[in-house]
Amino acid sequence: MCKILPRLKDIADHEGITIGALERAIGASKGVISRAIANGTDIQSKWIQAIVENYPQYSPAWLLTGEGDMLKTKRSADSDSTLHESKIDKKEVISQETRPRIPFDAAAGSLSIALGSVSESDCERLPLIPILPRYDFTIIARGESMEPQYMSGDELACLFIKESSFIQWGRTHVLDTAQGIVVKRIYDHGTSITCKSNNPDYPDFDIPKEDIYRIALVVGYLRIE
Repeated sequence: MCKILPRLKDIADHEGITIGALERAIGASKGVISRAIANGTDIQSKWIQAIVENYPQYSPAWLLTGEGDMLKTKRSADSDSTLHESKIDKKEVISQETRPRIPFDAAAGSLSIALGSVSESDCERLPLIPILPRYDFTIIARGESMEPQYMSGDELACLFIKESSFIQWGRTHVLDTAQGIVVKRIYDHGTSITCKSNNPDYPDFDIPKEDIYRIALVVGYLRIE
């Protein structure tokens, strides 16, 4: 059996999810990991990379070699120069700098407001969480469509995408659209963007690129446990 497969099972067990849910969280087709575990075959390196990107709290060294601790320390996640998603406790030390919290039900165009001066009537300003990767604003997740990766009530830290070439297709982004704010994994589809939920109960849908005002990448999240 591929040596990494038991550790993928360890991650699923530690997250309290099934292998199928893990596959959905990383954007893999049903059975990509479960068949490999059953047959003792290798999986493509892109799925290992997807695990690292979507579950940054786990040590890549442990995942690849089995050596060291399974979980990163909070400080090591803070010092990692690679942009990744981090899960931390809201009790972390905060700075005097602030960032806007955009209401999930804000009117279309609200993210563009955040690029300049933010109206106090539009959003709160919260102290910056230094341990998170660099971010421009936060937004509270709502609903069940992005479970199990993001739960309703999680505070998502987001970084504006300045150029379309910097979009990380397949990762979770916040879209400011003509119909309001959308939080989904996104994929390029020509003149539109395909939006996918982690929860299979929610169907995919497309948004015309001309109806999208701003795009931001979810780089971290806070959860009260």
